[in-house]
Amino acid sequence: EVQLVESGGGLVQSGGSLRLSCAASGFTFSQYGMNWVRQAPGKGPEWVSRINSGGGSTIYSDSVKGRFTISRDNAKNTLYLQMNSLQPEDTAVYYCAKCPYPYTYCSGNYDYRGQGTQVTVSS
Repeated sequence: EVQLVESGGGLVQSGGSLRLSCAASGFTFSQYGMNWVRQAPGKGPEWVSRINSGGGSTIYSDSVKGRFTISRDNAKNTLYLQMNSLQPEDTAVYYCAKCPYPYTYCSGNYDYRGQGTQVTVSS
Protein backbone atom coordinates (compact mmCIF):
# COMPACT_ATOMS: atom_id res chain seq x y z
CA GLU A 1 0.00 0.00 0.00
CA VAL A 2 1.39 3.36 -1.03
CA GLN A 3 1.74 5.76 1.89
CA LEU A 4 2.94 9.35 1.79
CA VAL A 5 3.17 11.18 5.10
CA GLU A 6 3.98 14.89 5.14
CA SER A 7 5.35 16.78 8.10
CA GLY A 8 7.05 20.05 8.93
CA GLY A 9 4.26 22.52 8.38
CA GLY A 10 3.34 25.24 10.83
CA LEU A 11 2.84 28.94 11.43
CA VAL A 12 5.62 31.28 10.31
CA GLN A 13 5.96 35.00 9.82
CA SER A 14 6.34 36.56 6.41
CA GLY A 15 9.94 36.20 5.26
CA GLY A 16 10.48 33.08 7.30
CA SER A 17 11.41 29.54 6.31
CA LEU A 18 10.08 26.04 6.73
CA ARG A 19 11.26 22.63 5.58
CA LEU A 20 8.64 20.07 4.69
CA SER A 21 9.30 16.34 4.61
CA CYS A 22 7.39 13.49 3.01
CA ALA A 23 8.06 9.94 4.16
CA ALA A 24 7.21 7.43 1.43
CA SER A 25 6.49 3.72 1.72
CA GLY A 26 4.74 0.93 -0.16
CA PHE A 27 6.57 1.45 -3.44
CA THR A 28 10.11 1.69 -4.75
CA PHE A 29 10.64 5.36 -4.02
CA SER A 30 13.86 5.69 -6.02
CA GLN A 31 12.08 4.77 -9.26
CA TYR A 32 9.45 7.53 -9.23
CA GLY A 33 9.40 11.22 -9.81
CA MET A 34 7.71 13.15 -7.03
CA ASN A 35 5.74 16.38 -6.79
CA TRP A 36 4.73 18.94 -4.23
CA VAL A 37 1.23 20.30 -4.70
CA ARG A 38 -0.57 22.87 -2.54
CA GLN A 39 -4.14 23.93 -2.00
CA ALA A 40 -5.09 27.26 -0.51
CA PRO A 41 -8.45 27.81 1.21
CA GLY A 42 -11.23 28.10 -1.34
CA LYS A 43 -8.95 27.36 -4.29
CA GLY A 44 -8.10 24.36 -6.40
CA PRO A 45 -4.85 22.41 -6.21
CA GLU A 46 -1.73 24.18 -7.46
CA TRP A 47 1.31 22.26 -8.62
CA VAL A 48 4.45 23.62 -6.91
CA SER A 49 7.47 21.54 -7.88
CA ARG A 50 8.66 18.23 -9.29
CA ILE A 51 11.84 16.19 -9.01
CA ASN A 52 12.84 13.22 -11.10
CA SER A 53 13.54 9.77 -9.68
CA GLY A 54 17.28 10.29 -9.31
CA GLY A 55 17.03 13.81 -7.96
CA GLY A 56 19.08 15.43 -10.68
CA SER A 57 16.27 17.27 -12.42
CA THR A 58 13.90 19.71 -10.77
CA ILE A 59 11.29 22.18 -11.93
CA TYR A 60 9.24 24.83 -10.15
CA SER A 61 6.15 26.88 -10.68
CA ASP A 62 6.79 30.55 -11.37
CA SER A 63 5.16 31.46 -8.05
CA VAL A 64 7.86 29.70 -5.99
CA LYS A 65 10.90 29.71 -8.29
CA GLY A 66 13.95 31.07 -6.52
CA ARG A 67 12.40 30.66 -3.06
CA PHE A 68 11.64 26.94 -2.76
CA THR A 69 13.97 23.98 -3.26
CA ILE A 70 12.80 20.41 -3.79
CA SER A 71 15.13 17.53 -2.96
CA ARG A 72 15.03 13.87 -2.07
CA ASP A 73 16.99 11.25 -0.19
CA ASN A 74 16.38 7.91 -1.87
CA ALA A 75 18.25 6.04 0.86
CA LYS A 76 15.71 7.40 3.38
CA ASN A 77 12.67 7.25 1.07
CA THR A 78 12.03 10.89 1.85
CA LEU A 79 11.10 13.93 -0.20
CA TYR A 80 11.77 17.48 0.99
CA LEU A 81 10.67 21.01 0.23
CA GLN A 82 12.78 23.84 1.62
CA MET A 83 10.69 27.00 1.61
CA ASN A 84 12.39 30.36 2.10
CA SER A 85 11.12 33.94 1.93
CA LEU A 86 7.61 32.74 2.68
CA GLN A 87 4.75 35.08 1.90
CA PRO A 88 1.10 35.08 3.05
CA GLU A 89 0.07 33.86 -0.41
CA ASP A 90 2.04 30.67 0.28
CA THR A 91 -0.52 29.75 2.95
CA ALA A 92 -1.97 26.37 1.96
CA VAL A 93 -2.06 22.69 2.70
CA TYR A 94 1.01 21.14 1.09
CA TYR A 95 0.89 17.62 -0.31
CA CYS A 96 3.53 15.33 -1.72
CA ALA A 97 2.32 13.38 -4.71
CA LYS A 98 3.77 10.43 -6.58
CA CYS A 99 4.18 10.34 -10.36
CA PRO A 100 2.15 7.45 -11.86
CA TYR A 101 4.90 5.56 -13.73
CA PRO A 102 8.50 4.66 -12.91
CA TYR A 103 11.35 6.50 -14.63
CA THR A 104 8.82 8.52 -16.60
CA TYR A 105 8.36 12.26 -16.78
CA CYS A 106 5.01 13.25 -15.28
CA SER A 107 3.67 16.61 -16.29
CA GLY A 108 1.91 17.61 -13.10
CA ASN A 109 -0.19 14.45 -12.86
CA TYR A 110 0.04 11.98 -10.01
CA ASP A 111 -1.67 8.87 -8.72
CA TYR A 112 -1.23 9.14 -4.94
CA ARG A 113 -0.85 12.00 -2.55
CA GLY A 114 -0.50 12.27 1.20
CA GLN A 115 -2.84 13.80 3.77
CA GLY A 116 -1.03 17.11 3.64
CA THR A 117 0.60 19.48 6.10
CA GLN A 118 -0.69 22.98 6.81
CA VAL A 119 1.56 25.95 6.17
CA THR A 120 0.33 29.31 7.43
CA VAL A 121 2.28 32.50 6.77
CA SER A 122 1.31 35.57 8.76
CA SER A 123 1.92 39.08 7.48
